[in-house]
Amino acid sequence: MRLTVVGCAGSYPGPESAASCYLVAAEDGDGRTWRILLDLGSGALGPLQKYADPLAVDAVFISHLHADHCLDLCGYHVLRRYHPAGAQPRIPVWGPVGTAQRMAQAYGLPEAVGMNDEFAFYEHAGTVRLGPFDVEPVPVRHPIPTFGFRVTAGGRTLGYSADTGPCEGLDRVADGVDLLLAEAAFQSGEDNPPDLHLTGADCGRAATRGGAERLVVTHVPAWYDAAVALAEAKAEFTGPIDLAVAGAEYLV
Repeated sequence: MRLTVVGCAGSYPGPESAASCYLVAAEDGDGRTWRILLDLGSGALGPLQKYADPLAVDAVFISHLHADHCLDLCGYHVLRRYHPAGAQPRIPVWGPVGTAQRMAQAYGLPEAVGMNDEFAFYEHAGTVRLGPFDVEPVPVRHPIPTFGFRVTAGGRTLGYSADTGPCEGLDRVADGVDLLLAEAAFQSGEDNPPDLHLTGADCGRAATRGGAERLVVTHVPAWYDAAVALAEAKAEFTGPIDLAVAGAEYLV
């Protein structure tokens, strides 16, 4: 399983990266490569085209309906609907309750029609089996309904925190994973509101509690120095740690 960081900026696109989007690819037993996206946030559709043909993506999994995690579904709708090769087949999009309506509103479409010709919308309701992937949505703690993900293929598991405060769901996401991709939008020592985001220290503690093999810290807003988040995580986790940057690839 290969993870590519398409966008990793926290809360809004930064000068070096789009907002949240992660491309995960794996082969099935017949040698076919399957590709899924974890989130498709603000500005992410542009750089996605450097790493994969958007028409070769098999499914999208949306963690929650904040713009920095879902809004580039609008551009993706246009690409699939009006492509010169013709309208493309529908692909599945899994998200929280109300995803189809949210995207129709975002593009100013009638909710009854929305983007349903381009996407088959499903609500998170248990593990999804798609090609070589098992994708388990895990409810986490954020002001709106939000899901982290455990993605398993070939006996290896990637955990993605999405946006969350420390919670049991985060610990479930991190449990025994080969790579934990965890957000650090907050810094320790600040007056951080509860149940919203993690600090780098929170990321490190979650990885340690879960026995994660590797930690990748992501979703640091441009107003913070990402090196601070990395240093906080290193103080709490002794395994390999990286700071997510656009274009980075990891074999999981």
